[in-house]
Amino acid sequence: MTNLVLLTGGTGFVGSAIARALLESGYRVRALARPSSVRNNLAGLDLETSDGDICDQATLDRAMNGVRYVVHAAADYRLWARDPNALARTNVEGTRNVMAAALRAGCERVVHTSSVATIAPRPDGDADETSPLDEDAAIGAYKRSKVAAERVVEAMVAREQLPAVIVNPSTPIGPRDIKPTPTGRIIVEAASGRIPAFVDTGMNLVHVDDVARGHVEALLKGRIGERYILGGDNVPLVTMLSEIARLTGRRSPRWKLPRAPLYPLATLAEVLARLTSREPFLTRDGLKMSEHRMFFSSAKAARELGYRARPYVDGLRDALAWFREAGYVR
Repeated sequence: MTNLVLLTGGTGFVGSAIARALLESGYRVRALARPSSVRNNLAGLDLETSDGDICDQATLDRAMNGVRYVVHAAADYRLWARDPNALARTNVEGTRNVMAAALRAGCERVVHTSSVATIAPRPDGDADETSPLDEDAAIGAYKRSKVAAERVVEAMVAREQLPAVIVNPSTPIGPRDIKPTPTGRIIVEAASGRIPAFVDTGMNLVHVDDVARGHVEALLKGRIGERYILGGDNVPLVTMLSEIARLTGRRSPRWKLPRAPLYPLATLAEVLARLTSREPFLTRDGLKMSEHRMFFSSAKAARELGYRARPYVDGLRDALAWFREAGYVR
């Protein structure tokens, strides 16, 4: 029987890592990509590409021909967008389209890449899969779209027997962050000596290649309808920035900033972004999110999938090496 996997989002940061993990595990990979997508992250890989778009059912149906499995990693990952509805079109309606096409094609198993953005943080410890976030409580268009997309998949599992497993990566770091992601931008700015201060927050950092291997483990061993957090180390922001400073020979950030004075600056940054069409580094939604330490547990994935993650510092080293080689950091 064919072991062909249709991978959406394969040209991106997480998706290209998944493509490598699938190929290393012996799967054949067909990557769905828009004709306009930059495909540098797939250069040299022994896979096929299929021109298409997750918002175009006809191209999805063509790409599904002969496919046994689907890994849906395509997403619009922006904490700010001039048109917030664009995130919903890609993340919610695009997900619905992919799942419907997988059902029509009779695919044996689907892995949906969600996010820890769909899980409610806990003030008293590490959050896990037992605390789903309500869409109304989600901060910003990105989080709302990811919650809504996850609910679409869950509903199709329950009502239409969609054979889907959901994975929830935390904050991936590492090589090939080509855009870069919001966290990648922090790494680049800190490595360039442009972040002398910090706010009191934290996140769960994980090497992108460990997230990718977690996808393969979910494809093999995940239970239909279940969610699995794919995370790494819980790290205060100041610790992350200090580690970047150590790795780059720069000075660690010295000042802890209160959030309140930053909101007017974030508002101004968003106004300028509307004028320039460049994504702002500081946003109001980002500040609101930073009020919670986004700390998570991957115990369920470790227990059921055999998931393991290396120390987050390895991800920082690999990210910095790639950013230097690609010219993002001098």
